[in-house]
Amino acid sequence: MPTASGRPGRRNQVLSRELIIETAVELLDAGGEGALTTRALTERLATGSGAIYYRVGTRDELLASATESVVIAALAAVPAGAAATPSEEIRTVALALFDAIAEHPWLATLLTLQIVRNPVGPVTVEIFERIGRQVGALEVPQVSWFDATSTLVHFILGAISQNARIEGDTSGVEPDREDFIDATATAWRELDPVDHPFMHAVVGQMSEHDDREQFLAGIAIVLAGLPRLH
Repeated sequence: MPTASGRPGRRNQVLSRELIIETAVELLDAGGEGALTTRALTERLATGSGAIYYRVGTRDELLASATESVVIAALAAVPAGAAATPSEEIRTVALALFDAIAEHPWLATLLTLQIVRNPVGPVTVEIFERIGRQVGALEVPQVSWFDATSTLVHFILGAISQNARIEGDTSGVEPDREDFIDATATAWRELDPVDHPFMHAVVGQMSEHDDREQFLAGIAIVLAGLPRLH
């Protein structure tokens, strides 16, 4: 039986927690956090709000579960130990998160909230364990493990959040990276070169940079500083 959205409902499927989370991720991918409403979810699943609440809890709990589902799947796709060195393993984990947020832009804010609000949750534990274990393997003194790992996690989340689609955009138009870069470069070139020599010196680099490569360069800079903790 079709729903109000024009898509057939899923009444013929068993309404499981996994199906609800999977459907929530689909809605989030299609329209961001604002698209995940009780009405949209009940229509898509051809069920009532009570059945959804019984299986996944509140909307905030559903958002947390959707975040957990995507992040754990992304990390599971790059098994621990697959990389040859501790530094390569850290880059592998970081890129898994970078690519997950590139595919699911809504994830950027929610992942950061998970880290802050639920330090014992599987998302926080898995990310810190995967990265922290390699920090230890890099022979960083144990007294500095938490600081070093937190710095890496904070850089990774901050950098990938900047590359995510702006969730608050209400124009209905997907931001165009090339147009944004061109406009920024033009504005920088119009600055007074006497007052802003640095901006003029790097405007070409900014125009041509690759987000993913810049992300990896940032991780390399952080890793290069770890030996100084000895």
